[in-house]
Amino acid sequence: MEFITGLTKKEQDLEVILSKDIEVKEQKQITIYGAIHTIRDMGDVVFVILRKKEGLFQCVYEKTDQEIEIPKLKEGQTVQVLGTAKAEERAPHGFEIRLKSIEIFSTPKKPMPLQISRWKLNTSLEANLDNRAIALRNVKERAIFKIQEGIARGFRDYLYDEGFTEIHTPKVGAKSAEGGANLFKLEYFHRPAVLQQSPQFYKQMMVGVFDRVFETAPVFRAEKHNTKRHLNEYTSLDFEMGYIKDFRDIMEVETGFLKYTFKLLKDKYAKELKILGVELPEITQIPEVTFKEAKEQVAKEYNRKIKNPYDLEPEEEKLIGKYYKEKTGSDFVFITHYPSKKRPFYAMDDPKDPSVTLSFDLLYKGLEITTGGQRIHDYDMLLEKIEKRKIEVEGMEDYLAVFKYGMPPHGGLGIGLERLTMELVGLDNIRQATLFPRDQSRLIP
Repeated sequence: MEFITGLTKKEQDLEVILSKDIEVKEQKQITIYGAIHTIRDMGDVVFVILRKKEGLFQCVYEKTDQEIEIPKLKEGQTVQVLGTAKAEERAPHGFEIRLKSIEIFSTPKKPMPLQISRWKLNTSLEANLDNRAIALRNVKERAIFKIQEGIARGFRDYLYDEGFTEIHTPKVGAKSAEGGANLFKLEYFHRPAVLQQSPQFYKQMMVGVFDRVFETAPVFRAEKHNTKRHLNEYTSLDFEMGYIKDFRDIMEVETGFLKYTFKLLKDKYAKELKILGVELPEITQIPEVTFKEAKEQVAKEYNRKIKNPYDLEPEEEKLIGKYYKEKTGSDFVFITHYPSKKRPFYAMDDPKDPSVTLSFDLLYKGLEITTGGQRIHDYDMLLEKIEKRKIEVEGMEDYLAVFKYGMPPHGGLGIGLERLTMELVGLDNIRQATLFPRDQSRLIP
């Protein structure tokens, strides 16, 4: 009888070759696994570059030493190589592996659709997305999603340290928190249902249980946009916190998250930052300005007429970002007190001016990456606003019932993971920051 212990075997030879002690490396034979990224036959010497999650590894075979059937080697094969390490400053990681043998696990049945071994994929975005699982094997493409991992990791780690509880809420429901026409509607066992635009209702309900909650999950928007900044399914980093003094408590937590995450990226993802040429922004503090003031400043500074008094146009966002970068040196700026008519019914109106809300957006390099604010926690006040807006409450009964039993002052936010990744890495299109994008025309792969 055999037993499973839960103890996993590490690739010990890999740990040896990634150590800084070259003498240790050169004292033993090394076995590692990987995929053949590229092959360069120089005549008497053949370079076989292996691709692993840790990066590229240079293997060298001298034909005069022994017989490895080079013609059988192909890009994309998964293999196990045996050899000895030798210091080589020009090679990745500062060493190369002198090959003794190669065991082939699998061989591609046809040539790669993209030249993934190139430093930059010379292909269109559509070709990239059509062959997404292959395109992501490219070193630079893959590095984007290691950075994205770091952002999500920073979000989780920071909020855990701040006393938040991670929750997981349903994505199919009877009613959406945001409302409007941009809903994906479906039939759920002969009943109408929708895909959730956000976990808002559930976050608020759980504040009454855990005080502070967060979630990292997909959200769905049936918007007929075809822009470089919109998706129909994206990942939202959401949190909600109770017993707040005002909405600035939420802005403080987000600022802390960004500081923590950029330090994490610098410490743990330096290799990917270097591959992508990313310079992390320095954050000591983030300026804040009211919606009204920001629009007026941009109109005056850039001689631009205010066209929409209730919302920010993409061009305005860019100009606000530019203005505050020049004035304060910050890539980030909080825009506060958005008009009430442009915010959901649960947004808390400013007692001093009910035409605006105690809410905010965070712009990063002139692009909105966050929407948040303080919520209405009083049951009567919530009903009053629902009635004023003539909103149908069917499907919201459980949400509203929570407020009958008392809720603390609370608020929260949602951060677009793909947008933040796009701006941080410096990509042209949000689809490049999405593993498998979903837009109006794409349901595969």
